[in-house]
Amino acid sequence: MNLLRDSDLIYGRLLTIDEPHLIERYNKALKAFGLAPTDLQAFEIDRSGFSPQIAEELGDPLYLDPGAINRRFIILTPAQGDLPVVHTAFSNTSQLLYEFMSRNQRAINALTIKDVIYGEIEDSVSRVEDIEDLLSINQVEFRVLSAEDVLGKAAELGKLVDRLKLEPNAWRDDAMLERMVELAKVCGDIRENALVPDQVIFRHNAYWTSHFGGLYVFVDPDMTTVISDPSAPGFRRSRPWQVSYLSILDAEKVFVFLASTGRIELPRASWIEQSGYLEHRAEMAVRDLIRKQEPTRDLGTVDKVWMQTWIHGHAAEINRDGTFPFLNAAKREIAQLGQLKLEEVKPENRFLVVRAKPDHPDAWLTNRLISDFVPSDFLSRYVFNKDGFYKDYEQLTPQWRSHVVETLKSTYLKDKAAFRARLYGLVD
Repeated sequence: MNLLRDSDLIYGRLLTIDEPHLIERYNKALKAFGLAPTDLQAFEIDRSGFSPQIAEELGDPLYLDPGAINRRFIILTPAQGDLPVVHTAFSNTSQLLYEFMSRNQRAINALTIKDVIYGEIEDSVSRVEDIEDLLSINQVEFRVLSAEDVLGKAAELGKLVDRLKLEPNAWRDDAMLERMVELAKVCGDIRENALVPDQVIFRHNAYWTSHFGGLYVFVDPDMTTVISDPSAPGFRRSRPWQVSYLSILDAEKVFVFLASTGRIELPRASWIEQSGYLEHRAEMAVRDLIRKQEPTRDLGTVDKVWMQTWIHGHAAEINRDGTFPFLNAAKREIAQLGQLKLEEVKPENRFLVVRAKPDHPDAWLTNRLISDFVPSDFLSRYVFNKDGFYKDYEQLTPQWRSHVVETLKSTYLKDKAAFRARLYGLVD
């Protein structure tokens, strides 16, 4: 993974923590979680406060995610709100943290001036043993603490202020007034500085989770749909009137679900031709064939002419695989008819020619699911499904790791927003 790290393709865009007072605050949070303090003089953190360097020091990549449920967080600065989340068991953890930090921006700004905020994203279960445990999570609550108990002291000061306003003789209580002065030295003027978060409960909607080898949950008004390996405990076991279970091994049923619920854009000329989507898929398919045929080849000097020559020289392998010819035929049909007749396309090939509907709330999650059916497209895997990408990357030869990294750097990393807008219609 060193090549990925050096190229900012893993643990990229993290925030460096090297100021002694911030490290001291981080250690207070670690101690509150029952963990050993760090001896590092500098480390990086993501939006949740997770640090790959501290995970390595502790020998525990789940130090902020014990049991992969009830995720912990450590907030040192409001700047964390603009960071990614690089290690989580639930795909919506990043969004939940973003909503929490956005809705409580004033309180976080005020608290982090003097203190560290830490706690857990709690839900209704403490252990996940089967799918039903996951489905029982309808909402999450941020349990928020602070090392110096600024939150508790602000709440106490607020009550004393209310007492002073409501009780006619409260101003005569010298002990109470002295306590208020003492608390104000820590909290400041709570009339101006909102120190208590306004919203701590949030909906737990559609998501992917790493539990049971990877599982998707999509939520619609009348039905919740689970897509996973059918060997997952609890698959098709309960609530058939509320929960639909689809095997991720059944490409046809998964595709029908995405299409019938309006989550995907079908292959039409209106977006296919201007996006270059089919050309991209075709190039990725050919690269994957080259990898399988010549896993030790150095592709550092490969260009489009070389690729075309390779295609002509390996026509038998190309035709036997079928992906490249299918995409070329799809491109011709769309150019002639304005659309592709999907009922005549094999289920597994349908995912090659669709993308998530860009304006759907589940667009990123849907593109992630599509990428599971198109593993040859490592660019899409990296954009939407980093967990899958990293697993694929581990299986590559050194030559292909280098090729993948250079391709990502010259395409996606060069201008992420433009890349996502062109291929997937997503506007940040």
